[in-house]
Amino acid sequence: MSQTSVTDGVEPLGVRLTPLIFGLAIFTSAMLVFSVQPMITKLVLPVLGGSPSVWNTAMVFFQTGLLAGYAYAHLLQKVASLRLQVGIHLVLLLIAAIFLPLRVNGLLGDPDPAAPIGWLLVTLAISVGLPFAILSATAPLLQAWYARVRVGHADGQNPYVLYAASNLGSFLALLAYPVLIEPLSSLSGQRWGWSVGYGLFVLMIVALGLTVWRARALTRSDPPRLASTTPIDWRERGIWVLLAAAPSSLMLGVTAHLTTDVASAPFLWILPLALYLLTFVIAFQSRPWIPLPITLIVQSALLAVTVSMVAFRSSSWMLILVVHLTTFFFTALLCHQLLAGRRPPPDRLTEFYLLLSVGGMLGGVFNALIAPVIFNMVWEYPLVLVAVGLARPRGGPFTLRHGYFLLAAAFLAVMPHILMEVIRQNESLWPYFQNFSTLQMASIILGGAAICAFLVRDKALVFTGVLVMIALSAQHVARGYDWSLTERSFFGIMRVAQIEDPGMGGPVHVLMHGTTLHGAQARHPDHACDPTMYYAQSTPIGQATWVVQSRSPGVRMGVVGLGAGAMAAYKRPGDTLTFFEIDPMVDRMARDPRWFTFISDCAAGPVQTVLGDARLTLAQQPDAAFDLLVIDAFSSDVVPTHLLTVEALSDYLRLVGPTGVVVLHLSNRNLDITLPTVAAARQLGAAERHRIFYERADQPDMAEASTEVLIMSPTEAGLADFVSDPGWRVIADTRVRPWTDDYVNLWGALVRANF
Repeated sequence: MSQTSVTDGVEPLGVRLTPLIFGLAIFTSAMLVFSVQPMITKLVLPVLGGSPSVWNTAMVFFQTGLLAGYAYAHLLQKVASLRLQVGIHLVLLLIAAIFLPLRVNGLLGDPDPAAPIGWLLVTLAISVGLPFAILSATAPLLQAWYARVRVGHADGQNPYVLYAASNLGSFLALLAYPVLIEPLSSLSGQRWGWSVGYGLFVLMIVALGLTVWRARALTRSDPPRLASTTPIDWRERGIWVLLAAAPSSLMLGVTAHLTTDVASAPFLWILPLALYLLTFVIAFQSRPWIPLPITLIVQSALLAVTVSMVAFRSSSWMLILVVHLTTFFFTALLCHQLLAGRRPPPDRLTEFYLLLSVGGMLGGVFNALIAPVIFNMVWEYPLVLVAVGLARPRGGPFTLRHGYFLLAAAFLAVMPHILMEVIRQNESLWPYFQNFSTLQMASIILGGAAICAFLVRDKALVFTGVLVMIALSAQHVARGYDWSLTERSFFGIMRVAQIEDPGMGGPVHVLMHGTTLHGAQARHPDHACDPTMYYAQSTPIGQATWVVQSRSPGVRMGVVGLGAGAMAAYKRPGDTLTFFEIDPMVDRMARDPRWFTFISDCAAGPVQTVLGDARLTLAQQPDAAFDLLVIDAFSSDVVPTHLLTVEALSDYLRLVGPTGVVVLHLSNRNLDITLPTVAAARQLGAAERHRIFYERADQPDMAEASTEVLIMSPTEAGLADFVSDPGWRVIADTRVRPWTDDYVNLWGALVRANF
C-alpha cells in the first residue's frame, strides 16, 4: 500500500515536507563537514611552520574520514529496520559531541620535525575524527533513507538529486569561510559557532526520526527495502575509483601549485575544494548547467594550454590562479560527469558513494604520502593532468589527419631545445631575438603544440601522447639551472646548482626553495665568506647586524630560518649564533661543505641549530637571550603568518631584552605583510623602523637582493643607533588590523599587494 492511497490521494503535511526535511539536513551536515576542514587545519597550521603541505596531508585525513563515514553508512544499510538505523545514528552523533567544542588535542605533544605527517594525522584523528566521520556519513545515509521513505514516489527513484544539495551546502560553506567566517570571527568564535551548528543538526536528525516513525504509522510497517539489482562487476568499480581519484589528486596538486608562491592560507585551500564540490553539483543535476559535450571541448583546450605552461613561472599570480583553477574545474567536471553517467540503481547507492570515497582517498594519498617519497619534484600535478586525457572518448579509427597533427606536435615539442641550443652556439643571432627571452620563445612554440593537441581531442590516446610530449619539453626547457642536487621534504623542495658569476670570482652555488632563490655562495676563496643576496652587508639585514655588532665584541645572535647559512658569515670569535629551523633537510644541506661553507668555514666558532617550529622552540629560550634576533622563515615565497602575530612579536621582544633588536624580513612578491606587522608592533608599544633596499645594477648578479625589513626594539634606546640614518623610516599610521593567533586576514594582504 502506498502512502498516497492511505490518504485518498492527499498527502499529510508531514509527508509533503519530507523532501524539505531531508534536503535541509543533508545541506546542514555538508556545511558543517566542509567548514570544519579549513578551521581545524588553520588551528594546527602554526605548529608545523605554516607549510603548504599541512593542507594536503590534512586532506588525506579528511578523505579517510569521509571513507570511514561512507563505509559506516554502507554497513548500516544491513540493518533491516529503518527506525533502528536512525536510532543508531543518533546515538553515535551524541557520543561524538563529547569532542565539542573543537580544539587541537595536545596528547602527542609537539611534532617531531623529522616525522610530521604521522603526528598530524593522529592529532587530527583524536581532535575531530569521530564527529567528522559521523557527519560525513550523512549524505549517502540520508539518500538511502529517502529512497525507502519515498517508495511509490517519482523522486524516490532518483535520490541522487539530494547529492547535489549536499555538495551545494559544502560549496557555500567553503565560500563563506574566507569571505565571511575568517575575516569576521576569531578562531575561538568559529569553534563555538560550529559546535552550535552541530547541535542544530542533531535536532534535525531527531525530526527525521519522527518522519520515519510517521512513514511506519501510515503503512503499519517499516518502509520496504529496495529491490536488489544485478551486482556491479569489478571493472566498473575500478572505473568509478579511477574517475574519483583523478579529480582528488588534481585538487591537491593545484592547491600545492598555488600555495607554494602565494600563501598557505585558507582561501587558497578552499578555492580548489569549492570548485571540486561544484563539479559534483553540476554533474549530478538532472539537467546539468554545462552539458558533457561542452565540457569535452572546453576541457581539451584548457588542458593543452595548462600542460604547456605549468612548468613556467609567471609574475602574475592572477593569471596562474585563473588558468589553473579553470582547467582544474573542467577536468574535475569531466570526470564527475562520466561518473554520473555510470551511477547505479538506488539499491547500490551506498556502494557507489563508498567507492567514490575510496577513489578520493587514493588520490589524496598519492599526492600527500606517496609522491613526496618517489618524486624529488612536484611531478604529480602535471602527471595526473596528462593522465586524465585517457578518460576522454576514444573516438573512431586513427586517420591520416591524426598522424599529421601528431608529427607536427612532435616537431614543435623539440623545437625549443633546438632553438635554444642554436642561439647559445651562435651569439650573432641574439639581436634577432632581443625582444624575447628564450622561455618566452619556448612558450610560444609549445603553444603551437597545444593547438595540435586540441585538434586531435577526439582520440584519447593520440591526445594524451601529444600532452606527454608537451609536458616533457616544457619541464626540460623551464628547468632553469642544471641542478646538482634536488631534495624534497614535508616542508618543501630544495635545489642546489652551480652557476657562473664573473663578478664573484666565477662559480657560485645557488639555493632554490620552491621557486624562490634563497641563498648563494661564491666558491672562489676571495669571496666565499661574503654574505650574499638578502644578507649582504649593503642590505637592511646586513646593516642591522653590523650596527648591533658595533656595540660589543660579543653579540648573541638568533636567526629564524637557516637557508644556505649566510648569516653565519657574520659570526665573530666572541659572538654566539643559533639558527632556528623547522626542516632537518635544510640544516643538513647548509652544513654540507660540498654545497655551502658559511657554517663550516666562515663562522668563527661553533654554530648551533635548534630544530622545530620557531614559535615552539623560541618559547623555550630565556628572557633577554639575544642581542639580535632575525626572523627570516620562508617556504618558497610564503611567510608563515603565525610568526608575525601580536603574540609572536611579543615573544621576540621578550627574547631581546630592553635594548636588543628584532629584524623582521618582510620581502614578499604577492602579499602585503608589512602593515599588519607594523600594527602589531605598535599595539605592543615597541619602537620600530622600516627600510626598503633595491639591489644595485652595478653589482654581481648574486651579490645582493632587494629586501624589505622592519626592525623593532622594546625601547627607543634599542634603536638609537638607527635613528640618525634617514634610510630607516617610520611608516605612516595604518588602519590595518594587526594579526593575532586568533585572527589572520591573508585575503586582505593579497588585495593590498595587488590592487
